[in-house]
Amino acid sequence: MSKVNWNLKNANLLSLLVALTGAFIVLLPLIVVFLTSFGGAGTTAGVFPKNWTLANYRQAWEQGKFLLAFANSTLVAIAVTAFQIFTSALAGYALARLKFRGRQALLLVVLATLVIPFQLLVIPIFLVLKWGHLINTYWALILPTAVNGFGIFLLCQYFQTIPVELEEAAAIDGANRLQILWRIMLPLARPALVTLFLFTFIGEWNDLFKPLVFTTRPELRTVQLALAEFQEQYTNNWPLMMAAVTITTVPVIVLFLIGQRQFIQGIATTGIKN
Repeated sequence: MSKVNWNLKNANLLSLLVALTGAFIVLLPLIVVFLTSFGGAGTTAGVFPKNWTLANYRQAWEQGKFLLAFANSTLVAIAVTAFQIFTSALAGYALARLKFRGRQALLLVVLATLVIPFQLLVIPIFLVLKWGHLINTYWALILPTAVNGFGIFLLCQYFQTIPVELEEAAAIDGANRLQILWRIMLPLARPALVTLFLFTFIGEWNDLFKPLVFTTRPELRTVQLALAEFQEQYTNNWPLMMAAVTITTVPVIVLFLIGQRQFIQGIATTGIKN
């Protein structure tokens, strides 16, 4: 018995060491970026700074005009996330619970959209936006990704893990489909909703392609576009560039840390079908 416990203890220790090593490898670039951002002018990339200073952050924030970029990215990310949660909840519930002809075929079509790169659709999307006079507007950054096959599939799979008896009991009490979805299914699907929220918000926050293609007005600059323009101006100033990178990265890291528990639960339970 003691030998079994000793082997189990060693296995747990080995797993912990492997996990810590993997975490260190993943976090090493972020650590280098963070440390470099505090260096003085002339510091090379990846060198531990000798003279610590916060001036890089103030200079990067002011010269990069990140206040407007943060506002634009937040607006676009929240709008796209809200649209995706709304559309994914309705479509996912319909595919999970409603019985109609062609349901499986429709689900396959939704899954097929996941393998089509967005860049492949940029020309037809651009033409549609131009036809609707939406180029150089916020709608050009919101509508192209307002619906997402991943979100529909994610919520469809999660809804299937919820017992049907709960819906049947609510239907007996007089609730209709929308009331069941709003009052029963969505509260129970909170981990999946948080997962979709994090995926969508972080993806939109880090998106450079849409602002680069669909907008040219400076007042519509997002965080990633502002960061790209800032890096072009200060190519040789590594501490200043790393400060700008840190400024744009911290919000999504904080957001992920806040929702990580629900995120892990949503990923762990999605795909388990009763």
